[in-house]
Amino acid sequence: MSGAALAALLGVSLCDAAECPRKDALGTSRVLSVDAKTFPRVGLKSFPQTLPLADREVVLTFDDGPHPPTTSKVLAALAQECVRATFFLIGQHASQYPDMVKRIAREGHTVGHHSFTHPFMGHIPFEKAIADIDRGIAADEMALHGASTTTPSTPFFRFPYFESTQALLDLLQSRGIAVFGADLWASDWEEMTPEQQLKLVTERLAASGRGIILFHDNKAQTAAMMPAFLRYLRENGYRVVHIVPAGKSQRSADTR
Repeated sequence: MSGAALAALLGVSLCDAAECPRKDALGTSRVLSVDAKTFPRVGLKSFPQTLPLADREVVLTFDDGPHPPTTSKVLAALAQECVRATFFLIGQHASQYPDMVKRIAREGHTVGHHSFTHPFMGHIPFEKAIADIDRGIAADEMALHGASTTTPSTPFFRFPYFESTQALLDLLQSRGIAVFGADLWASDWEEMTPEQQLKLVTERLAASGRGIILFHDNKAQTAAMMPAFLRYLRENGYRVVHIVPAGKSQRSADTR
């Protein structure tokens, strides 16, 4: 099968390499176009299916932002290595810091959704859960585009605490919204030093070999260890894949 045919089968967007100021940077190796019809829910920590990643390919994702003091440091680390990631934003925070939301998008990252108040959705009524999801989407869209809508421009959602119900999963699937779990965690909700976190996540990545990685950009330890983690990826032959919704394309920045 040709590379183009395989790309079409997997929903991969093959992009021309974009220029990166640092020729020795990690870069973003390719852009993966994710269609909710083909991948309605992904992430092996929660679901039986994940994204079609090759060995040593990773997708970087960040939850719970924006939080300017730490999100800005994460963005700086990503920019230094010409890497693109996906940020699952809490709507309440997006409403407070719309300029940071715009910066995330302006710097080429994907903006996904993570509810409005970050509740345990398996412990609240279905109607209340949907209302919180929609309010979060609307807040993110207002911050991004100045228009409040519950139809997300990027139909990617991650449940707070990865806690969902079948009814909620079915409804989001019917609306064409892909649900993201993760393949491995940095466990940065636990207190540890940046050095301890780096050791933990690199050991987990070495064991799994690939996958969707979960970080939190509102954690100081994550912001502090991100330059070293990206350097680890570069020095150990890992490649970063940037996810975008089907129908959208963004230029990859392959600097290697």
